[in-house]
Amino acid sequence: MLQISQRGTEMPLSPIRKLSPLAFAAEDRGIKVYRLNIGQPDLPTPQCAIDAMKNVDIKILAYSPSQGFKSLREKMMGYYAKYNIHITADDIIITNGGSEAVLFAFMSTLNPGDEIIVPEPAYANYMSLAVSAGAVICTIPTTIEEGFSLPKVDQFEKLINERTKAILICNPNNPTGYLYTQKEMNQIRDLVKKYNLYLFSDEVYREFIYTGSPYISAMHLEGIEQNVILID
Repeated sequence: MLQISQRGTEMPLSPIRKLSPLAFAAEDRGIKVYRLNIGQPDLPTPQCAIDAMKNVDIKILAYSPSQGFKSLREKMMGYYAKYNIHITADDIIITNGGSEAVLFAFMSTLNPGDEIIVPEPAYANYMSLAVSAGAVICTIPTTIEEGFSLPKVDQFEKLINERTKAILICNPNNPTGYLYTQKEMNQIRDLVKKYNLYLFSDEVYREFIYTGSPYISAMHLEGIEQNVILID
């Protein structure tokens, strides 16, 4: 009898998407539902973007280069420079959204059984993306009582073993909104350097900072330039 793969059976359901059929069923019963499960934008898409799509002059919809169009990657260099992140077009790979970027990062750096340390609360689909790559997420909790600040070094070191290959952070954090300080980022840098780990840094929400605190990117950390993969 044919069976689903082990990877398929271990793949967790997205808790975000798991709520959708329940919401639809409630609406069918006439209940008003306020959807907080998916980060769906409620702001109008910029008209210039809509117009550009409508007016694009393409005769043949051809395959794009695997790394993404050079013109886009060069434009992205200017965007990152605004945040004091200085990279070349060859440092950038364009993907279909941030989740695909996470998956590509995992698949290109991790072997089956490798472990990734992730402070939680965290984006739920990191887990399923790790399962796709045969990797294991090891969570380290943060608490609201401590403002969701980064756990101490010794708590990280309790989880580090011969299978540990990476640390994954989300900064600013999804879902807490917490922004790591320079001291916390230096702590992460020192751990990455000491144990020669990859640092996956999901910085998708850099434009959603609601305090006067500075945004410190993993790309600003000196001495681990070859260890950092920025997710955007």
